[in-house]
Amino acid sequence: MKFWNYTLVGILLIISDSTNAALVSRLGGLAYYDTEADLTWLADIQYARTSGYSSDNANGETFSSSTHILENGQMGWDAALIWADQLNINGVTGWRLPETFLPDSTCGALYTNGPSGFNCTGSELGNMYYNVLGGEANTVFSAVHNSNYDLFSNLSNTFLWSATDTSNNDVAWVFNIGVGHQTTKIKSFSFYAWAVHDGDVSTVPVPAAAWLFGSGLIGLVGFARRKNA
Repeated sequence: MKFWNYTLVGILLIISDSTNAALVSRLGGLAYYDTEADLTWLADIQYARTSGYSSDNANGETFSSSTHILENGQMGWDAALIWADQLNINGVTGWRLPETFLPDSTCGALYTNGPSGFNCTGSELGNMYYNVLGGEANTVFSAVHNSNYDLFSNLSNTFLWSATDTSNNDVAWVFNIGVGHQTTKIKSFSFYAWAVHDGDVSTVPVPAAAWLFGSGLIGLVGFARRKNA
């Protein structure tokens, strides 16, 4: 009888440990790897602000062009694309904005220009909100979520830019991370940008580290030759 009790406890422990275990810390806690989606997300949603990028590059323009950057970290769509593309975190480059995949039958509404509404789990931001972080449709994110929520910072009630354009050159897809709503907004509006990286960044070769490793091997070979001479 004791054997089965211990077995049951062990199974329960395994199940509890595996709950919300899809995220693995990367870059010293600066990012988290989603093992199911095969994506690495920055831990700080407002990294453009907290890193000092937005204050260093603020140009004072709002609602005039999609290239504006505000000191609070919000920016136009084109500026957000540029910011993500130039990111270099601990030698890791190749960051981008999340994609909104079209069509998406999971959405609450399907318009002629694409998927909109709640429960859009087909987009990368929608999958993150609903499946990874446990958010619920039209519900305040800070009130309903799972334990993965606490791994990230600045998950405020705000819109986030998507990398996906629309047939209207002035409009792009966005996701409201506060309540789980997907829609479109004018590119010159000011929103935050959450950077994501394809795959596991721990497998991304860092040029500097590779160079140091190679130079170390060369040094060892030279030392061995001198010793044998």
